[in-house]
Amino acid sequence: MKPRVVELHHVQLAMPPGGEEQAVRFYQDLLGIPRLAKPGNLDAAGAWFEEGSLRVHLGVDKAFVPAKKAHPGLVVRELEQLIRAVEAAGFEAVWDDRLEGFKRAYVTDPFGNRVELMEPLK
Repeated sequence: MKPRVVELHHVQLAMPPGGEEQAVRFYQDLLGIPRLAKPGNLDAAGAWFEEGSLRVHLGVDKAFVPAKKAHPGLVVRELEQLIRAVEAAGFEAVWDDRLEGFKRAYVTDPFGNRVELMEPLK
């Protein structure tokens, strides 16, 4: 059997020191991904959000620079309703209809990282 990558385990994004509560408000409270305690043998800084096979980890970077182009693409339900909630919380959404088969929008997390939210068209 030829060696190859078979699955994405998680996406790691960076955030500045002290950003954990902002991360919780965005990723858990707005996007609905529950926060999970990090394993005790890992650095306590940062925040992990996981549900099933969806895993978004935020790690602290003292020299933080937001990811403006690189981004996770997260499949969602009820995209329009989610975008209304994101905008009501003060985040800007940019709609993009250039990917066939999906309704999608880009938002930035509290740290300026780009996040793609996408819903398959029926």
